[in-house]
Amino acid sequence: MSDNCQEIVCCRPEDLREALSIHTRKITDSCRDKDCIEDLRVYLTKGSQALLDAAAGAKVRCADLLYTYIDVEPVAFDRNRYCIDVTFYYRVLADTVVGGCRPATLYGLAVFSKRAVLCGEDSRAHIFTSDTRINESDGLSNYSANRPTAVVEVLDPMVLSSKVKEICDCACQENTALQLPKYICSLFDDELVISGDRRRLFVTLGQFSIIRLEREAQLVVPVLDYSIPTKECCDTAGCSEDPCELFSRIPFPEAQFAPRGCDQGGEQEGQCGCYKTT
Repeated sequence: MSDNCQEIVCCRPEDLREALSIHTRKITDSCRDKDCIEDLRVYLTKGSQALLDAAAGAKVRCADLLYTYIDVEPVAFDRNRYCIDVTFYYRVLADTVVGGCRPATLYGLAVFSKRAVLCGEDSRAHIFTSDTRINESDGLSNYSANRPTAVVEVLDPMVLSSKVKEICDCACQENTALQLPKYICSLFDDELVISGDRRRLFVTLGQFSIIRLEREAQLVVPVLDYSIPTKECCDTAGCSEDPCELFSRIPFPEAQFAPRGCDQGGEQEGQCGCYKTT
């Protein structure tokens, strides 16, 4: 990509064939965050909650981001700014020991919400596409009105710490109003315990995210030539390239041969994004 950009910068005006009008998304505003989410409650499944109630403690192993819900609303009295409400849903895995037996695995759901205010630029256009349909129950579907589109890029969180608290010690309030999407609940093979538990698991996560607002725009760009694919089609993976040639371009993994210190430990492959806790 950088090579193509360099060619465009260095090209002569007479090399330009035409000015082409394209439809794309323009980024109107963006921000980045480094969130330290302290003492986030984990809603365990029924089986995991029973294990936690009988265990001496638990330690969170890792957390995976399952889904991100995004809602965009205009700020009152300021047509240029929009509130982006983002809700993150995590699957959390933890280890515990019950009665001196082998370690047991607990898992459940954690939910974190945040808000950002960004400039989305004012637009009075109402956008309709061929995908817009009238639905008797929901009205117009795929109708974007004049609101910008919010995009959230986020990494799987880092597990920083975890703790188990008794209900009588943490002065916790029952969150019976928690509403979970059906899709999120379907990702767990057991019912999640929202209230009525005796002990609760809490986790502290570190998360990096980027939030931006985009608006559809028509732009005029210079055209050198139309892009024609150079790679030939094939019906099997890797058939277009010699496997030895492909292997020759892979750098030698020197770090994999270096002995690890005793304090470095080792992470099992195939687990969700595990990070070393402190």
